[in-house]
Amino acid sequence: MAMTGTAPWRSPLRAPPTPSRGYNSRPRGLVPAQCRPWPRPSLSSAAVACPRSEEMARLERGSLVVGGRELLERAPPSVALRRPAVVASPGGAAFLGATAPAPSSRHVFSLGTLASGWKWLSLFRFKIWWMIPTVGEDAAGVPAETQMLLLESRSEAGAALYALMLPVLDGGFRASLQGSPENELQFCFESGRFILDLLDSEVFELKRTANFGISVGISEEYSGGLFLGDPEVQTLEAVDAVFINSGDNPFKLMKESIKMLSKIKGTFSHIEDKEIPANLDWFGWCTWDAFYKSVNPVGIEEGLKSLCEGGTPPRFLIIDDGWQETVNGFKEVDEAFIEQTVFAERLIDLTENDKFRGETCKNLGDHVKKIKEHYGVKYVYIWHALHGYWGGVLTTPDAMKKYNPQLVYPVQSPGNVANLRDIAMDSLEKFGVGIIDPAMIYDFYNDQHSYLSSVGVDGVKVDVQNVMETLGKGFGGRVALTQKYQQALEESIARNFKGNNLICCMSHNTDSIFSSLKSAVARASEDFMPREPTMQTLHIATVAFNSLLLGEIFIPDWDMFHSKHESAEFHGAARALSGGGVYVSDKPWVHDFSVLKKLVLPDGLILRAKHAGRPTRDCLFNDPVMDGKSLLKIWNLNKFSGVIGVFNCQGAGNWTYPVKENAHVPTTVCITGDLSPSDVELLEEIAGDDWNGETAVFAFNSCSLSRLQKHQTMEVSLSTMTCEIYTIALIKVFGGFVQFAPLGLVNMYNSGGALENVTSTGDCSEITIQIQCRGPGRFGAYSATRPEICSVDEHEVEFKHTDDGFLAFDLSHGSSQDNLRSIEILYRAS
Repeated sequence: MAMTGTAPWRSPLRAPPTPSRGYNSRPRGLVPAQCRPWPRPSLSSAAVACPRSEEMARLERGSLVVGGRELLERAPPSVALRRPAVVASPGGAAFLGATAPAPSSRHVFSLGTLASGWKWLSLFRFKIWWMIPTVGEDAAGVPAETQMLLLESRSEAGAALYALMLPVLDGGFRASLQGSPENELQFCFESGRFILDLLDSEVFELKRTANFGISVGISEEYSGGLFLGDPEVQTLEAVDAVFINSGDNPFKLMKESIKMLSKIKGTFSHIEDKEIPANLDWFGWCTWDAFYKSVNPVGIEEGLKSLCEGGTPPRFLIIDDGWQETVNGFKEVDEAFIEQTVFAERLIDLTENDKFRGETCKNLGDHVKKIKEHYGVKYVYIWHALHGYWGGVLTTPDAMKKYNPQLVYPVQSPGNVANLRDIAMDSLEKFGVGIIDPAMIYDFYNDQHSYLSSVGVDGVKVDVQNVMETLGKGFGGRVALTQKYQQALEESIARNFKGNNLICCMSHNTDSIFSSLKSAVARASEDFMPREPTMQTLHIATVAFNSLLLGEIFIPDWDMFHSKHESAEFHGAARALSGGGVYVSDKPWVHDFSVLKKLVLPDGLILRAKHAGRPTRDCLFNDPVMDGKSLLKIWNLNKFSGVIGVFNCQGAGNWTYPVKENAHVPTTVCITGDLSPSDVELLEEIAGDDWNGETAVFAFNSCSLSRLQKHQTMEVSLSTMTCEIYTIALIKVFGGFVQFAPLGLVNMYNSGGALENVTSTGDCSEITIQIQCRGPGRFGAYSATRPEICSVDEHEVEFKHTDDGFLAFDLSHGSSQDNLRSIEILYRAS
């Protein structure tokens, strides 16, 4: 569950106004650099000096050079560069920082102008909860709240250099990138929420009497006040604010940079260093779209029953919003006002509400036990907000008083409102949030999670996480408060649930991302919106691009979808490539099992790919939604094959949604592009030394099979909202005379995900290829020659072999618990 809307229009921010008379410029409460493994140096000329090497980042005479090419020019004298001495950085990684004339809790520093010849991809927060991508070539177009900037420059010979700029956390401060009308690239450096230089009572009165949009008035344009941020967390210098690195492979660059940053900062971990929840390998169902807040035990049982009877049993269940005991204290007012309070409801108890206590089930524990026993559910997750509920907790009930809650009023940073405002934040700013005392937040989580665990719940989905960045005043600033809550949450998860069972949601600020030491799963985009036809292509493009950054720290969750929907094939195919969980939010008995059975095996297992699905290298700097010419290609890897999904996202939506006065009119656009086995990164990881570069390429929808060398291309033509999935299997020579490549279960979107092992025995006269494959289903392979015998679990089976080398036969239901079929294919030399 989350918010609606998408609008990446930009309004670059200017630096804060010069402090007026009476401004307290004395630094108070400077946050110590507790997360830094080395002393914090001053930004002297000695600190700026870097080794002179082609690959080393260096800053000299106002130019920032990376990989031997100028990236920024005319950098102000206040900008400095520092190389981390503790961690090896073969790509020439460094940090950019700057110094201001006076301390403040918010600074905007110019880094100079972007040199010519670079194009960029930005991942930026278009509203407070969510990132989306945008591309461009000049610095002025870089949106406010950019949290990743990947740049590409090509030499005259066509060689590509990639530069990565990551604004990061630095002590109690958080950086973000943005452009300026003067074509400068800037970074904003801020510590907390932002208020006018007024008495607290005056601020409260403004909020109490104002209509929605009050924080638009609290902006840099306001002439009667000044942004202070959190006055207890100020600084005049940013040292390790923007991480930069370069290389010739953007995916390797991302991985190495995030690993390096995790070691330097110590506040978060790379995904390879985290425990991965086991539920990700099983098909799931979420109650949100099926019931919204009307979720109830009878409806949950109906949903599970309908999916089980259709042959796709959900082994993973999320009981979403609607199970908690909450109250709306604003109902004694007019009807229009009530609509504004939808996100101001507050939690009053840690146990379930009356819907889960009665004749249908005695309590939540009784319900969880029943659905696990009757429907084979292995994992039950339950939803809650990071701060209890949307409006936090009610401060008066006895159940909450022990946590010392208080009512506070969020105020957003200028960056939060520079792109698109959010209705949830409008509500919270007006009616306030009941926040738990940070000193008591672990007790709050532990009490709630220990209760849930005691009734059979296996994990939680924790929503509304970014709200913490707006509540930092008086709590050490936005970064400190976020880290306090995140640490307490992760500690409670580890204590009360097995398997690191946590999904983070609405957590796309770097305060949260770079504070995730243990959290292993995070939502990659805004909600799937079944009633918004123009949002479907945006969703697929967003999750793929966001996974560039998120996929190095989390398993990206591409959200639920509906199997019976005009976009079901489009979404289903994408989920098969995501590398994350696959779950739907269908209403009971409203399913399309022809779609689901391409994702889910009869035992409820899904065929999950190895990595986060990401755009192919040639798609990174194109707009797959609105340029009218680009296809979106998403790649991933299995144990023995690669996979590429090709999607036509053009014509069905636009990035400026929702602009109702200029409603988008969907059109059908047919686009032709190229596909190559080389689009799959890391093929060499699974190839071995005996691979000569030849591949078998199987198209899922057309059931066509092609033989291509790694760098050869084939043409792909798709109309709007259609897609094709290609399995890239490596052709190898067995016994000196058999050219063979297993495809896997060709009736499944991610065919190669079914393959568990491939070996061979024999000699130059007779060879047997042995395969372990999950089933049941239709097994397929490329075989240049016709085999003599195919057997499954030691029983000979009929097979089909065509002139193009396509070998296929059926895998029936097996008796083994893990549904692994043992396949043997016998060849004899002629």
